[in-house]
Amino acid sequence: MTEKALIAQIRRVAGRRKNPSIRIGIGDDCAVLRLAVGNGEQTDTLVTTDFSLEGIHFRREWHSPESVAHRCLTRGLSDIAAMGGAPVAAFLSLALPPNLPQGWVDRFGRSLIKVAEKNRLTLAGGDTAQSPAGILADIVLVGTVPRGKAILRSGAQSGDLIYVSGELGGSAATLLAMEKHPKRKLKPQKYPRHFYPQARIELGRILREKEFVSAMIDTSDGLSTDLAHICEESGVGAELQSEAIPRAKLSEPGQEVDIDLALHGGEDYELLFTVRPGKQIPHRIKGVPITQIGRITRGRKVFLNRGGKCHELLPQGWEHFRKG
Repeated sequence: MTEKALIAQIRRVAGRRKNPSIRIGIGDDCAVLRLAVGNGEQTDTLVTTDFSLEGIHFRREWHSPESVAHRCLTRGLSDIAAMGGAPVAAFLSLALPPNLPQGWVDRFGRSLIKVAEKNRLTLAGGDTAQSPAGILADIVLVGTVPRGKAILRSGAQSGDLIYVSGELGGSAATLLAMEKHPKRKLKPQKYPRHFYPQARIELGRILREKEFVSAMIDTSDGLSTDLAHICEESGVGAELQSEAIPRAKLSEPGQEVDIDLALHGGEDYELLFTVRPGKQIPHRIKGVPITQIGRITRGRKVFLNRGGKCHELLPQGWEHFRKG
């Protein structure tokens, strides 16, 4: 069973019991909870969780403990950003092999706290355990958003324009370079979008406050897969313009990543969002480039237009349990 099929099965079972406190459950970047409070606070609570697994999301010979911690927390922060929310607290469950040097753990912890403080986030709890093999880190993030204002994946409509922040494919290109030359040490400062990605918290907040956006998701799994999530939840299709997709620059001057990496490579943690026709979106927001890359259509399929010729774009980003 693929990851998508497994989640769909769990979603069907979990959806049998209705809970009025859960405004949005499985199927978006975060769950949205409306909790009863006595002080009249007009906010909803966002909750998201993400694994970081050694051998799947990182390798110790490639990633320093600082990078592992940074990437671990950014995964959850990016989900909060995609809902237009603000992070409040983090909970870390950490399973460690018995032979792991204490120095690695100390460096991981210092980096995690540094990223948390930068994002005005408190590490509020978690759990520790011994792992029989590699490192397993599970981060749970809690955030807030004004009541009823969380940006969902399900709001896109036919005719909406599709935008993406930043550039795509940089993280996947770095991973590909490491896979081709596993013994070659890459300098993290030359490849920051992979080793030290930045969640677009401020951008997500501005997009929500300005009421620019009808649907949004972060590009953690890759453009083709994450756009398919928006289309599926909104019941629409899409058409992308290949030439418009902003591709990350390689370390070599003047070179860009291959279009397939920009379409399917994950872990860029940019924001992919849709906008109603007629709304004017700045080319930059807080210094972050914003690019129009396509439009939402009535059908249920996603197409890529290359030089005037359209072909169906199947989701080929990251998915656990995918065969082949």
